[in-house]
Amino acid sequence: MKKRKKIQFEIILQPESEGGFTVIVPELPGCVTYGENLEEALIMAKDAIKGYLHSLKKHKEPILKKARPLITSLEIEYA
Repeated sequence: MKKRKKIQFEIILQPESEGGFTVIVPELPGCVTYGENLEEALIMAKDAIKGYLHSLKKHKEPILKKARPLITSLEIEYA
């Protein structure tokens, strides 16, 4: 039996005005999903990531993790 690898991915949970969360996986281009609540969004994110990795393996493409994004905030003044 093959030993399973563990890989950690950062996700962005974006609250939507109509409810629910859009989930973005910055390290996997195009890997985006949605959940109607936080619990569902996390489940959907795991499923989307597994599907993405399965597709890479199927097409014999490497898992190329990009540099982790730096997320910060800026304060601005406006009139």
